[in-house]
Amino acid sequence: MRLGQLNQKIIKTLEYAKILHKLAHHAATSLGKDAVQHLEPIGDFELVKLRLQATDEAVNVERLKGNAPFGGIRDIRSSLHRARIGGMLNPAELLDISTTMFGTRRLKRFILAVHEEYSIPMLKGQVELLTENKSLEDKINSCIDENAVVVDSASVELGRVRSELRTGESRVRERLEQMLRNSSVQKMLQDVLITIRNDRYVIPVKSEYRSNFGGMVHDQSASGATLYIEPDAIVQLNNKIRELKFKEEAEIEKILRALTALVAEQVDVLVYDVDQLAELDFTFAKAGLARELKATMPRLNDRGFIKIKRGRHPLIAADVVVPLDLELGNDFTQIIVTGPNTGGKTVSLKTVGLLSLMAMSGLFVPAEEGSQLCVFDAIYADIGDEQSIEQNLSTFSSHMTNIISILRDMTPKSLVLLDELGAGTDPAEGSALAISILDYIHQIGCRIIATTHYSELKAYAYQTRGTINASMEFDIQTLSPTYRLLVGVPGRSNAFAIAERLGLSRRIIEHARTQVGEEEKRVESMIASLEENRLIAEAERESAERLRREAEEMRRTLEAQQLKFDEQRDKLLEKAERDAREAVAKARREADEVIADLRRMAQEEAGGVKDHRLVEAKRRLDQAAPELREKQVRAAKKRPERIEAGDEVRVVSLGQKGHVVEIVSPTEATVQLGIMKMKVEIANLEKIGSTAQKKPVHQVATTVKRTRDDSIRMELDMRGLNMEEALIEADRFLDESFLGNLGQVYLIHGKGTGVLRTGMQEYLRRHKHVKSYRMGNYNEGGAGVTVVELK
Repeated sequence: MRLGQLNQKIIKTLEYAKILHKLAHHAATSLGKDAVQHLEPIGDFELVKLRLQATDEAVNVERLKGNAPFGGIRDIRSSLHRARIGGMLNPAELLDISTTMFGTRRLKRFILAVHEEYSIPMLKGQVELLTENKSLEDKINSCIDENAVVVDSASVELGRVRSELRTGESRVRERLEQMLRNSSVQKMLQDVLITIRNDRYVIPVKSEYRSNFGGMVHDQSASGATLYIEPDAIVQLNNKIRELKFKEEAEIEKILRALTALVAEQVDVLVYDVDQLAELDFTFAKAGLARELKATMPRLNDRGFIKIKRGRHPLIAADVVVPLDLELGNDFTQIIVTGPNTGGKTVSLKTVGLLSLMAMSGLFVPAEEGSQLCVFDAIYADIGDEQSIEQNLSTFSSHMTNIISILRDMTPKSLVLLDELGAGTDPAEGSALAISILDYIHQIGCRIIATTHYSELKAYAYQTRGTINASMEFDIQTLSPTYRLLVGVPGRSNAFAIAERLGLSRRIIEHARTQVGEEEKRVESMIASLEENRLIAEAERESAERLRREAEEMRRTLEAQQLKFDEQRDKLLEKAERDAREAVAKARREADEVIADLRRMAQEEAGGVKDHRLVEAKRRLDQAAPELREKQVRAAKKRPERIEAGDEVRVVSLGQKGHVVEIVSPTEATVQLGIMKMKVEIANLEKIGSTAQKKPVHQVATTVKRTRDDSIRMELDMRGLNMEEALIEADRFLDESFLGNLGQVYLIHGKGTGVLRTGMQEYLRRHKHVKSYRMGNYNEGGAGVTVVELK
């Protein structure tokens, strides 16, 4: 993008610098803030796409993991330059280099960790180029502490010198404290304390005792009443301390020069790292601005097409700004906005221009998803606010100067924004000039949005192909603008309506109407009709949009439910297959054992296997085989035949045949099974040798019955389990009971706090195998037991 003097003026006019100021607030380091100040819109389509992609990745990182860690990173470029040219770095500068290397390493690991979960190729590529010079960082940290002080352990010599220095200072303080305890000395002192002047230990002496007190004067108070004197007794000790301080300074300088030399060896690498850190901080600052403005990533094109969906001016408060909907560059390339002042025409122009500049800078824009913006080779604007009559000549001249420059520099890939085109001169000449300028720009092929007062341009927009009228909506009832841009509807002056609402005499208004030509009346009537139709269409569109959103939400809900159903079905099928495989495997093992036993018995008995042994082996084989039972579809079941005493029946749950001895109740009967009598529910009996055995053809579902090594339990004791453990055990127990054809089971949960009982009954209410449940009776365990009847 060409950023000459004119474009710099446009950037200022559109208040682009205020966007940069907002952006700088989101930079975590001075490096990022400096990069923000150098940000400019560009006209390179591919480069703008890369900038936006980087911003999008940073937005996703913040959404997934929060703010990126830039702590400790400093702008060390000046320090690196000094190290390059042979200067010595001070401890604070070296500490900044160390913390920057640490911050670089931490940021790199953070980005790479995010990339493992969510693809961020651009940020990953940037941080992979960052170096991790841990040895240099450790060397600096071993010599300089977090307060930027060279530590004693930085070198053996420094440790020795500081040890002697502390010993010498201790001796001086001891000698001076002895003097201060002397009563004859105390009366000559202004204060009983030890202080330092010119790096030498002194005591404050009253000036009138100077002749009585020996030693060297190093300073005096502002009033002259106090002299700070170094007593003769400690002069030599102070001299020794002074010498040690010189040695300390020399050793510290030696250490700092050694560290600086190590930094100098890595200057090029560190300078590159700093540049990358600046770019990364700048990228995450753009993500922070997008979050502040609730901005979205625009779709880019280079064919001059703009489609802004509910775009907001980023410098106007969110609770005040009126969203802008606008499309330009497809069916029409020119928009002519007409209508009175104070309607928001200028704000609309600035919104289009500023959002375009933001997109061309790689920034997200405050608009809804799906907005499209173009990468223009230049954006030109003539937007001025001068309105006074006294400045008409200068205003017109200023506008013409800007427009002439625009006409000279624009290309078919430029965006032109013109505010109050042709204003500041005679209306007839101004409108003619405006039409001529618009025709010329239209022939070049630029995209243009122009505002004007001239009603002649309404007809021009209707008659010119690729041009459309627009206006700012005005509420006649409140006599105030709504600041909404209406594309396709020319502006109305509303002068008569406003005057009437304000109380102007109807007679005057009617006389004024007669002064308006028939053509103007027809145009106003047409515009009023258009606006009425627009309001109706907009209401219908909003209703259709609401229905579309509801249908979309319903579709998403159904898709989610279908997905959940498919997942549950797959899990059940997988479980059934797994159970079937286990049952078959167990049956094979049992069969192998039976066959082995038969062979062993045949060898042992030689003469043949006894009949009862064969029967026992056959029984074991029958038990080992997975039992397949048919589940009749409930809709296909017929009413069971009447069971009477003496009928031969089969007990379904046991798979055994017997005969009915007596009918105990309408629901129970006593059945003789071999040598055993037992009470059985009539619903669990099937009549043998009657039409009941001739079952109709019906749809069946085959399930595998799991065999158990132990007998099927009729109760489950869950006392001592937490809710999660109890639910797992109950689910397994109910499945086994259902497969075992048990009609009724008992869940023992105890009384306790009642949490386990309540949770278990809520679970039973939804369980697919449970027909009903109730609290246990007095002889069944009472409130500590839930009795479950299975289907």
